[in-house]
Amino acid sequence: MNALHSSARSKPTDAVIASLSAELSGRYGDRVVTSVAVREQHGHSLTWVKNQPPDLVVYPRTTEEVSDIVKLCAAHEVPVIPFGAGTSLEGHINAPFGGVSVDVSLMKRIVAVHDEDLDCVVEPGVTRKELNESLRDKGLFFPIDPGADASIGGMVATRASGTNAVRYGTMKDVVLSLTVVLPDGEVMKTASRAKKSSAGYDLTHLFIGSEGTLGIITEITLKLHGIPEAISAGICPFPSVKAACDAVIMTIQSGIPVARIELLDEVQVRAVNLHSKLTLPESPLLLLEFHGSEAGVKEQAERFGEIAAEFDGGPFEWATKPEDRSRLWQARHDAYWAARGLRPGAQSVATDVCVPISRLAECVDETKRDILESGLIAPIVGHVGDGNFHVQPLVDTDDPAEVAVCEAFVDRLVRRALAMEGTCTGEHGVGQKKMKYLEIEHGTAALALMRILKQAVDPRNIMNPGKIVAL
Repeated sequence: MNALHSSARSKPTDAVIASLSAELSGRYGDRVVTSVAVREQHGHSLTWVKNQPPDLVVYPRTTEEVSDIVKLCAAHEVPVIPFGAGTSLEGHINAPFGGVSVDVSLMKRIVAVHDEDLDCVVEPGVTRKELNESLRDKGLFFPIDPGADASIGGMVATRASGTNAVRYGTMKDVVLSLTVVLPDGEVMKTASRAKKSSAGYDLTHLFIGSEGTLGIITEITLKLHGIPEAISAGICPFPSVKAACDAVIMTIQSGIPVARIELLDEVQVRAVNLHSKLTLPESPLLLLEFHGSEAGVKEQAERFGEIAAEFDGGPFEWATKPEDRSRLWQARHDAYWAARGLRPGAQSVATDVCVPISRLAECVDETKRDILESGLIAPIVGHVGDGNFHVQPLVDTDDPAEVAVCEAFVDRLVRRALAMEGTCTGEHGVGQKKMKYLEIEHGTAALALMRILKQAVDPRNIMNPGKIVAL
């Protein structure tokens, strides 16, 4: 292993970029792009972090090409920024030190589906919807659903979760193995297809959630599930956010195997109604889904209805037809864009935290009061079955006073979650925006170990520098 050394970065010179661009163009032709529009698209995400474009964008088709690209970048000591579908919310794909954006969107092969083992192997550019469409005829599905039609590679890199996490877990629970191109261009496989292993360090989970700072993921082996016999969804309004959260807590503690249980506050419900042309009751609302047998789903719903009544919730209304369920969940998935419609022209500052389920009602209730006192328009939506919720302040970024109010609110939100033994991010990831909270959450020793790992794997600091840990 190379000796550790200082990994401070500066942007590569124009001459270095020109030389690298010429080499890459000679090998990959029009799959190397330097236009301003494409570079700006790859240097930004759904965040208010300033656009920081790479110097060029390259589109590989194979693991071997990714390896070759990384070797060239390493030889020139030029940063490499992996790019999937671009749906990140905390500045993961920005290029603060310039460099090469490696866009894996052409790597879309579903390499293998092992029906009998309930697993599959895919390339990183495959999106979750594309994967599920290919699996439907086999009676299988991939359960992780972050809402956006994210790429599987990006979902691994950010340790994504989403609406189904309460029953099926997050990406860390469904990834069996990865093929990764390391910062020197070497290709490594982290594990086999076995459902469990105690052979050595758990390298697979080292790369899940690493946000492209340790290597580029080029192949993923995933666990799959059988499509349930019966699926039923419903909505249940509540008199307050606290009442809805208390009902969620009791539902989980009662052991009801709910597949999805999502919270929308009254502000978010109003936005969804306007955007998706629905007539949902404009009060705090839970969206639920149950998976299982016909009898099992019926029993689960009845038990939830009893719990909801204890907190003055109801009526609990079913969406039994597949098309009605799809419309309901599509409206939930469109919540981000719906919220932006409440204040056209404002910038969305979507962020998330996660707390132990027993502290959920308290955390959301305090956050609602904070929003009111701050004078912000900030809808709340959450995967509350596992204590994770999102807040989306809408801010005029040309007004410094309003920006300051929003930044102070987000800081209080994160510190509130940390004080309740929660985390600064349940699923968005760290990126650039939440780096400052890692030491508070994990402590000095843990953050120091993260830096040591980063420097050991990437001594030149070329893999997505300026994210997660500062060197």
